[in-house]
Amino acid sequence: MQDFSLGKKPEAKAEAENNAVDISVSGVFDKDGKKIAYVSFSDGGRLAEGTVPDCVITRNRGFSDDEIRQLEEYMRRELPSIKKLASGINVVKALME
Repeated sequence: MQDFSLGKKPEAKAEAENNAVDISVSGVFDKDGKKIAYVSFSDGGRLAEGTVPDCVITRNRGFSDDEIRQLEEYMRRELPSIKKLASGINVVKALME
């Protein structure tokens, strides 16, 4: 899980810690002949889900349009790291634990 504070300035660190967004990444799936991974962003009651490598938010509950743009930009910027993380997840093994 990674801390991702939306639109927060460094001097507002204490406030940003209270508004951090949790990120989770799925393993790689084959969908319609294309390899994808799901990336979820949540903070309390808000939830957004997107896919990589498209870097597009496909579901949103509670994030503003500006925040969605920031989340999509984050996925584009961190795409190599997200892909590496997703490829290292063994879905079958995770389900067995």
